[in-house]
Amino acid sequence: MHSSYSSIFLVILIFFFHFNFLSNSLAFFPASNVTLFGDAYFRNNAISLTQELRSCSSSSSSSSSSSSSSSGVGRAFYTYPIRFLDSITNTTASFSSRFSFSITPSPSPCSSGDGFAFLITPNAQSFSFSKGYMGLPEPGLTSQASFFAVEFDTSFDPSLGDINGNHIGIDVNTVVSLASIDAVSRRIDLKSGRKITAWIEYRDAMKMIRVWVGFSPIRPPTPFLVAQIDLSKEFKEFMYVGFSGSNGQGSAIHVVDKWRFKTFGFTPSVIPIDTVEEGDCLLCFSEDSNVKRHPAVDLSHKSKTRVSEIALGLGGLAAFVFSIVAILVVIGFILIKKKRVLEGRSREAIASRDQTNRVPTRLSLADIRSATMGFNRNRIVGQGASAVVYKGSLPVGGEVAVKRFERGNAFDCLRNPFSTEFATMVGCLRHKNLVQLQGWCCEGNELVLVYEYLPNGSLDKIIHKKSNTAIVLSWKQRLHIVLGVASALAYLHEECERQIIHRDVKTCNIMLDGEFNAKLGDFGLAEVYEHSSLTREATIPAGTMGYLAPEYVYSGVPTVKTDVYSFGVVVLEVAAGRRPVDDDGTVIVDWAWNLWEKGKLIEAADLRLDEKYDGGDMERMLMVGLACVHPNHAKRPTVKEAARILRGEAPLPVLPARKPRVSLRPVLPNDTEEILNIGGARSSNDDPPYMTPKSHFSKNET
Repeated sequence: MHSSYSSIFLVILIFFFHFNFLSNSLAFFPASNVTLFGDAYFRNNAISLTQELRSCSSSSSSSSSSSSSSSGVGRAFYTYPIRFLDSITNTTASFSSRFSFSITPSPSPCSSGDGFAFLITPNAQSFSFSKGYMGLPEPGLTSQASFFAVEFDTSFDPSLGDINGNHIGIDVNTVVSLASIDAVSRRIDLKSGRKITAWIEYRDAMKMIRVWVGFSPIRPPTPFLVAQIDLSKEFKEFMYVGFSGSNGQGSAIHVVDKWRFKTFGFTPSVIPIDTVEEGDCLLCFSEDSNVKRHPAVDLSHKSKTRVSEIALGLGGLAAFVFSIVAILVVIGFILIKKKRVLEGRSREAIASRDQTNRVPTRLSLADIRSATMGFNRNRIVGQGASAVVYKGSLPVGGEVAVKRFERGNAFDCLRNPFSTEFATMVGCLRHKNLVQLQGWCCEGNELVLVYEYLPNGSLDKIIHKKSNTAIVLSWKQRLHIVLGVASALAYLHEECERQIIHRDVKTCNIMLDGEFNAKLGDFGLAEVYEHSSLTREATIPAGTMGYLAPEYVYSGVPTVKTDVYSFGVVVLEVAAGRRPVDDDGTVIVDWAWNLWEKGKLIEAADLRLDEKYDGGDMERMLMVGLACVHPNHAKRPTVKEAARILRGEAPLPVLPARKPRVSLRPVLPNDTEEILNIGGARSSNDDPPYMTPKSHFSKNET
């Protein structure tokens, strides 16, 4: 057994050293994929477009005092031209690009540099190296080549129409932006020196360019900048793609790394543009990290026609990928020859590993089909609006829940549940009361998420099942479940790196493991915000009627308090054993308030408990539920406060004698006294509050 391990290890070492030695002569490193111009150079596994100047008192002085070879301008282009137009079909490619960058100004008294730009141009060597303008052509010069650029501008030049010295703009054939946005207003300081990630996407079918920017590697849900542009009139058949930056009269280091770029939409065999998965291929391709880069080599040769789709990473190398594949082949061959002696033990060890420490991995479609017996209908354990859930079994990992997204929903070009749920789950969701993501598959037209399998299914199927053989949850189990959901929501709202509003808290999204521990799942509607963000954008209200807070139905603005309302409905549902809206149209919230007004709240307790509970504890839970569904969002507790009351660590909530009417006031952070304008003129503070909106669920005419 030990000799088997030794032979495997020896083969790996020999192969790795041999391959790395030979790979120095291969033309697969970034130096052969990227051509550098001017001041650009490879720096710390990335590309620096500019060099820090020793003196920057003026444009001329900086020129003289710096190195004689320094122009203050640097560019880096993918060496080979990329096809953007198909002359036969007369179609224009769409494209998407993702890259990380940082801009670090030199210490005072130097001012910051000009900034840099993502650039597409038919001639990479046509621009001059005169200082300024991020290396783009000076306005008014007609001899320069056409170009498209997204600028990250850190200098203020009123003559160019700049809005300030910290903005992002879209340029077409001129450095004067046709659209721009103040970065600081969106809490992005381009000159902070922090690593920033940008996503740039052009959809030719929509004639639209969209730009996302954020400090997180996960793309924000809302574009930073959107502009309607028809680039088919600007693109040539072959164009060069890269970056350009300059220091002008200042000094800063402009660094770009982890760049990915692809074009799509040419041939009929390709998925139509409107159904291509939203994103930058990070959902379909693994990150290229920890890759060695070599000194700069300036290559100016051109290649013949390249394929139209490129996944280019300054952090990803063909040689590295090839070496990994080769090593895996060698390991696999040896393991097969050893008759898989360790397979059984490995399977048991992985199955017993703590689920919260599992790192999600990419799985092949073949693995998924095998696990679900070809998505057999007999394997279906759940079905929602956007996905079907199958019970599956993987050779390594045991039983799993396979969530297969419907094509119509998963490939929505603006927002899809798969992208939202995947991005949210891999962000920071490692909590014992959240369903844990184990893997994913993005292959062909299939989008699949693989979760841990929870044998007791969803809470709603247990709490509302009426048969004689149905499981009746004890009072202790119900309290434990409610506290588990509260713990999960507190983590999402306050403890996670970014604040997450679930937007769909309900009993069918609360799963139960073998010991009836609650785990919140289904993040297809989740909204993610920076904790410091004071802005909330209105959306089309999403969720399930009966769980939606009244102010959210009116305004479409999700907050932690709209999640608290949904949590309150769950609390009432668990205590009473009733659905949010009964078959006869009775709304549980109105029903519970009615009992409270009559002084008979304890009568809401689930009769199936057969009074096997403490009356004080039951009334405490029902009162917490009513406090959470208070019509005035400001009167609702946080989930942490609600949990403390449930545990008896805080006094009972103070409830009004009668259910208050709904006051529709802003639910944004730092509440103001301004009443929301719903379909009419602005209301004054003297106006009576709006009543609860009527719906087909309501029995009473108000």
